[in-house]
Amino acid sequence: MALLRSAATIGLWTLLSRALGFLRDMLTAIYLGAGPVADAFFVAQRLPNLFRSLFAEGAFNAAFVPLFAGTIAAEGQQAGKRFAEDALAVLVSVLFLFVVAGEIFAPMLVRAIAPGFAVDPEKFALTVALTRITFPYLLYISLASLQGGVLNSLGRFAAYAATPTLLNLFLIAALLGVRPINGQVLAWAVTAGGLAQFVWLMVSCARAGVPLSLPWPRLTPAVKKLLRLMLPGTFGAGVTQLNLLVSTAIASLLPSGAVSYLYYADRLNQLPLGVVGIAVGTAILPTLSRQVRTSDDAGAIATQNRGLELALLLTLPAAAALCVLGRPILATLFQHGAFGPAHTAATAGALAAYAAGLPAFVLVKILAPGFFARHDTRTPVIIATIAMAVNAVLTVLLGILSPLAHVGIAMATSIAGWVNALALLSVLLRRGHFAFDARARRSLPRILAATLGMGLALLALESALAAPLAGDFVHRLAALAALVAAGLAAFALLVLAFGGVSWRDALRRLGREAA
Repeated sequence: MALLRSAATIGLWTLLSRALGFLRDMLTAIYLGAGPVADAFFVAQRLPNLFRSLFAEGAFNAAFVPLFAGTIAAEGQQAGKRFAEDALAVLVSVLFLFVVAGEIFAPMLVRAIAPGFAVDPEKFALTVALTRITFPYLLYISLASLQGGVLNSLGRFAAYAATPTLLNLFLIAALLGVRPINGQVLAWAVTAGGLAQFVWLMVSCARAGVPLSLPWPRLTPAVKKLLRLMLPGTFGAGVTQLNLLVSTAIASLLPSGAVSYLYYADRLNQLPLGVVGIAVGTAILPTLSRQVRTSDDAGAIATQNRGLELALLLTLPAAAALCVLGRPILATLFQHGAFGPAHTAATAGALAAYAAGLPAFVLVKILAPGFFARHDTRTPVIIATIAMAVNAVLTVLLGILSPLAHVGIAMATSIAGWVNALALLSVLLRRGHFAFDARARRSLPRILAATLGMGLALLALESALAAPLAGDFVHRLAALAALVAAGLAAFALLVLAFGGVSWRDALRRLGREAA
């Protein structure tokens, strides 16, 4: 129940953020469509987000949270606070230099991430200019990531989970309130949103009783250990972002619009990944770290089983729904203004390919803490290297050398995600750090069966609602809402009927929540 409450807190805030993100993307599609300016902005946004995922939310949190939680458990909150402040000072120093380097070498970074843009000097110059505006976002959001790690370790998940809403609000305000709308306006909104997130969490840490000061940077033994754990984790924890980087680079070589198609498809795919995978993975890491630190092996395995069960219960039907309903969802959300039916059709194929890998992306978020909690960042980086190689080869084969084009790029990312997830699971099983318990062995096949039943029901209903789904916005929205409601009802009934979730457990949990 504690895991469910923590994951629900994170998930609900993430859901709100993603809902605002959809509004932001709808407005972006209306004003920018899927043309060269949109491509330039999405690439410029990708760079700081990539480094944030690698250095901050990925590698840093994977190393910092277990060390911070372990320090508090062994030495108390004041010792943990001193460690966090020393880590903050070193992080500020390194990231400031990194941002300066990014500003200087922005043309080289853009040429590396989007080599195809170089054939269009105007598009390339715009992407470089937007990248220089957005790059300071990396500093702000990385510091926010440390603050969020502190709050999560103390069991205060809401403040950090709420921070992405600030970025979306800044972008929505820019799209609605500034004219003319162009890439520069949106780039400045990204950087301002990052600063707002940092200030919000600075206040949140103070309210939680851990105001973080900024001492002179010093490499204490604890900080050195943090850096040692971060180095391999920089690559391992950010494999999904690295795969997206490879995808963006290859997509830049395809006709204009390919980068935007992949962006819009990935945004939809990220909704269940953020609401479920990241939420559950974030919620279990502090608990798992404490259980490992106190040698509670049975508790650690149980924590991962429940996390895996909860994640797949929510993710498998989401993946099926995105595969089946991709086109009507995209038509309803984005097919307005500069984003036409051809853009919807092109994006729908990429969305189905990404959705096929969604369960794998979520599994990685649930399984990786099993290594991070044991201060093992080396094994995930070895596995990530293999997955990266698979992704790179398949991206070229399916994206460039086959007629699948951008859909092939999305397929390559999903296949690499499955390689990563299954390899992590295999190693954990072999080392005895994870085992499917009786409850998981019973429930998971039944959840899968319920998902397949729901998918068939959605296919039949989509065919029956073909006319309103092809109508105007109001009819499309009403038909889509009916499909979503029917899909949720069908899955709930099937998963209960098949025994994937116990009726008694469900009623007992509802009774506890009501009490």
